[in-house]
Amino acid sequence: MKLELRGITKTFGSFVANDAIDLVVEPGEIHSLLGENGAGKSTLMNVLYGLYRPDGGQIVIDGEPVAFSDPGDAMDAGIGMVHQHFMLVPVFTVAENMVLGHEPTRGGLLDIAAARTLVREISARFGFDLDPDALVEDLPVGAQQRVEIIKALSRRAEVLVLDEPTAVLTPHETDELMAIMRQLRDEGTSIVFITHKLREVKAVSDRITVIRRGKVVGEADPSADQAELASLMVGRQVSLAQDKSEAAPGEVALEVTDLRVTDAAGTRTLDGVSFEVRHGEVLAVAGVQGNGQTELTEALLGLQETVHGSATLEGRELVGRSTKQVLDAGVGFVPEDRTHDALVPDFSVAENLVLDQHDRPPFGSALAMKLKAIRQNAERLIPEFDIRTESAVSAVSTLSGGNQQKVVMARALNRELALLIASQPTRGVDVGSIEFLHRRILDERDKGTPVVIVSTELDEVTQLADRIAVMYRGKILGIVPGDEDRDVLGLMMAGYTAEAAREAVAAGARTTDSQLADEGDIA
Repeated sequence: MKLELRGITKTFGSFVANDAIDLVVEPGEIHSLLGENGAGKSTLMNVLYGLYRPDGGQIVIDGEPVAFSDPGDAMDAGIGMVHQHFMLVPVFTVAENMVLGHEPTRGGLLDIAAARTLVREISARFGFDLDPDALVEDLPVGAQQRVEIIKALSRRAEVLVLDEPTAVLTPHETDELMAIMRQLRDEGTSIVFITHKLREVKAVSDRITVIRRGKVVGEADPSADQAELASLMVGRQVSLAQDKSEAAPGEVALEVTDLRVTDAAGTRTLDGVSFEVRHGEVLAVAGVQGNGQTELTEALLGLQETVHGSATLEGRELVGRSTKQVLDAGVGFVPEDRTHDALVPDFSVAENLVLDQHDRPPFGSALAMKLKAIRQNAERLIPEFDIRTESAVSAVSTLSGGNQQKVVMARALNRELALLIASQPTRGVDVGSIEFLHRRILDERDKGTPVVIVSTELDEVTQLADRIAVMYRGKILGIVPGDEDRDVLGLMMAGYTAEAAREAVAAGARTTDSQLADEGDIA
């Protein structure tokens, strides 16, 4: 199938999201749509998928103009889409989710056996290893994404749109997804890959179209260097590596001793973690997602119920205090999941920017909020953090994922901090905004604030960290300098101690992101 978008225009009030965009996707190619958050990439694909009606232009398939009134029309025409935020029913099984909306029947009843068979067939074809009867809510994020892909393939999609598919994936899951994309392409499926991650674009694309502020600003070859792609995206030169000054650590500010967390099933998810963070330094916690990092940050913030051990900030115990008490003690927090843990979707951008301070001056008191101060705060932070929104009173749910992340970061950094804890601080954020947010984090460090960063992105870890704590299976395997060799860090993330990893690297061992799982426990 050859897909053409000709002069697609989409507006929301006075805001032009897509401005006469032309795009051609050839049969059997991976065509990357590259751009900043809020550039109009997802809006364009939502027009293609029938979720939005275009205000101008037309969609052409194999030379014939088509019009979609809803996603059903798009799917019938052979177009499938995997959204950044999955469209799955958590309490349904894989098979039930796959056939939702086009259920196979036998004698007027749902033929779940046929659905199971189809899951097994597609799963075996692409090596997905999915159990048709598994509940979606019990699956890891990478497996949930495969369920979304199976849904599209079950409708015989010839063009598959992947909207920021790696935003919530670990490096290992990202490598697996790219292998799936290549296999789909080789079997004739065209893929539109929406992203802002330059390394992934170069690794998997056949062609690249760059969109900036609603317009196509050029096409690029996958062989183009990252700096060239970044400048095309942002419209200016972008520094891909922060010019970080030498840290000048002061006294110990945060001291964590033998911190342990036990989940509802009695499993020790955090197992005797100890470390310290000084004023004026960044401690980065690295590791493949699911090795205790979430439990660590939640234990420090009072979000875990069963916590043992100690965590003191300036000598004051945090363990056992409520989340509000921890935040009131001057802790800025960026949760790893902005959708569920950081934002109230129906609240405005302005309201979300003061969620942790709405009851304190200058934004309010126990009796009432001060709406003028809240609005003025938003009017200052929106341009400062380049939050792309129609207005401060727009619901935060109307923003792109990356712009939502900027709201969360702006809120955390918008006060005097005794400690900053940021988990996946730039998840889903484009390269230009990453540069800005990294600079703000380092500025906070240089003011003397102790900073804890949790990230699965090795590039981010090595750019920000003064010291790196590597977690594996609920424990810290070692704390190493911020300039530690990437191959050593990769082996530590796979279970090696620092000493064993250095010896292995010295002997010629290397690791890539795709090897950061399923390694034996070398510790």
